[in-house]
Amino acid sequence: MAEAHQAVAFQFTVTPDGIDLQLCHEALRQIYLSGLHSWKKRFIRFKNGVMTGVYPGSPGGFMVVVVSYMSYNKYHQLDPSLGLICEHVFLVGTGLWVTIIMIMRNVLKGLLSWHGWMRARHGSVSWSTRVWMVLVKVFSGRKPMLYSFQNSLPRLPVPSVKDTCRRYLESVRPLMDDERYERMKGLAKDFEKNLGPRLQWYLKLKSWWASNYVSDWWEEYIYLRGRGPIMVNSNYYAMDFLYVFPTSIQAARAGNAIHAIMLYRRKLDRAQIKPVPLCSAQWERMFNTTRAPGLETDTLQHMNESKHITVFHKGRFFKVWMFYDGRLLLPREIEQQMERILADKSEPLPGEEKLAALTAGERTPWAKARETFFSRGKNKQALDAIEKAAFCVTLDDTEQRYDENNPVKSLDSYAKSLLHGKCYDRWFDKSFNLIVFKNGTMGLNAEHSWADAPIIGHLWEHVLAMDPVKLGYSEEGHCHGEPHPNLPGPQRLQWDIPAECQEVIHSSLKVAESLADDVDSHIIPFNDFGKGLIKKCRTSPDAFIQIALQLAHYRDKGKFCLTYEASMTRLFREGRTETVRSCTMETCAFVRSMIRDETLLKQAADKHQNMYRLAMTGQGIDRHLFCLYVVSKYLGEDSAFLKEVLSEPWRLSTSQTPLQQLELFDLVKHPEYVSSGGGFGPVADDGYGVSYIIVGENLINFHISSKHSSPETDSHRFGTNIRQAMMDILDLFQLDKKTK
Repeated sequence: MAEAHQAVAFQFTVTPDGIDLQLCHEALRQIYLSGLHSWKKRFIRFKNGVMTGVYPGSPGGFMVVVVSYMSYNKYHQLDPSLGLICEHVFLVGTGLWVTIIMIMRNVLKGLLSWHGWMRARHGSVSWSTRVWMVLVKVFSGRKPMLYSFQNSLPRLPVPSVKDTCRRYLESVRPLMDDERYERMKGLAKDFEKNLGPRLQWYLKLKSWWASNYVSDWWEEYIYLRGRGPIMVNSNYYAMDFLYVFPTSIQAARAGNAIHAIMLYRRKLDRAQIKPVPLCSAQWERMFNTTRAPGLETDTLQHMNESKHITVFHKGRFFKVWMFYDGRLLLPREIEQQMERILADKSEPLPGEEKLAALTAGERTPWAKARETFFSRGKNKQALDAIEKAAFCVTLDDTEQRYDENNPVKSLDSYAKSLLHGKCYDRWFDKSFNLIVFKNGTMGLNAEHSWADAPIIGHLWEHVLAMDPVKLGYSEEGHCHGEPHPNLPGPQRLQWDIPAECQEVIHSSLKVAESLADDVDSHIIPFNDFGKGLIKKCRTSPDAFIQIALQLAHYRDKGKFCLTYEASMTRLFREGRTETVRSCTMETCAFVRSMIRDETLLKQAADKHQNMYRLAMTGQGIDRHLFCLYVVSKYLGEDSAFLKEVLSEPWRLSTSQTPLQQLELFDLVKHPEYVSSGGGFGPVADDGYGVSYIIVGENLINFHISSKHSSPETDSHRFGTNIRQAMMDILDLFQLDKKTK
């Protein structure tokens, strides 16, 4: 049994001689160590707050400035206050230090507002960019922490209505016939002249007042107010190594992975993650966070501290403490806890096995059930254990892995398992779920509202880098170290789920299963060539791939479609994403021609790169149009232009998964340590979702999704078209002839 050994601090009995008090010294010791750990974390947070608050200055710099100023005045017998505050030289020195900080911060903000480095030709660095990089490094201070750059980042600018309308019309021109385009052009001009300026005024006001004029509305209206299932429609997944299988022991793989994740959380709590001059706000809710359902809108609930995780295995939920003796559990000790759970043969309580299906179905029934059945008693205690956990773990009872003898079927099955599983074996509301399969393969399923994929990707790179190399395994496949002789076991969560609630669970499961069964997933490890060869074409790898996707889609459906490519806006404070509308006039001209001429391809690639720069530098159109629409709804104004713009479906939704910490993976010495990347579900009923990751110089992994129910789509057919399009575009450059 994996029941918990409950440590009780004291016991007492009433006897004729009085009260017999028996103290448990071990329990009191654990309470003392737990309190000590909490106070240490509070002190670290306070210290980090001070360091971030005075950045790019430092307490050491304060001492240097004040002492130097006091010594200079004493040596020269100066009184800059003209007799008014000669007794307060220390205060004047402090004021000088604050002034220096403000000057440095504003200079750094000015430097970070310059985006000229993005206009450089691909693969080259101009002198102005080199000077800019040196100045940023100088004014960034010696040891910036994760959140140090926040106060120095510029605010996201609000584009003009005229520019947004012009670029919108340009983006839809290849998708509309003349009659429809002229109609849309008339709607745009009317909006630009009449309602647009009024809505723009409110957006300008918000941009002056708020840190970011988009992000809070984007989070609320795009994510939290959605009433449909978040499984498949919103949540996304990340995969394990493609070719490396460090151990086949499920508990051991979980032990190393969980320990690595908790080490990352400790670095995050101490703001020790290596910063870059980008917004880091999304990191704040990575752990101890749950999306709680509501009748009209969900809410993100974040705990400052959580000392446990919850584990799901064969229909049972377990609470596992991550600290003992005032320290984090070691990998072998976590493996020990997982072994106890795997050895537990107890049956799920009534309604417990498929309980998590509530998080996979529609949001409103889940909100009503949560309020009715989980707001009191043991159900509330058990639900709190899940929602207040650092994260959730699933010890999956299926086996998933890349099989070189059957690569297509094995990877497709693996992707679907991570995306939705059985629809009741992942708690989809948690910020992320770690899934460890029976044969030791693992992956993540992440909720989308709290952050975008690069944030969870940064954590996953850390885990994959630590697991086989830094932590490692014994010859038998176990984690290094020894089991703990006195470690209390996991605590089985207790539920009392009535029949009415079980009916809601069953209903949610039917909705979720219907959605999951409709997903057509396909993964292509494209290893014919990679970015190494693409760079020889003097073309951006991302532009190359996006144009290949357009060619593949045209061959697949015989037409072009509105295309979504995600671009980050973290160059600005609290920035998240913007849309790059990849289907341009230039791209369509190239696709239609496909002649052996590099000119049209280069024009299409240059256009794509320019669109990407505009999106990253706050000059995209979709977030601006979205916010204008929100303001119009607040004002009770109807706009035919905005209504039509926001109703257009994205039949091709794409995203690149960036490999951010290149220093962690030496793919030259260890080419086998390549990540599979991750993916997401289809956005439109008759469209494709495509995620891709460029790994090293010679591999690009594509993750394709669509719906079986659509007669227009077929993920495997589209995958074949992508592969052929990549090869055909490369042939245009005739690199073999140029080499000769």
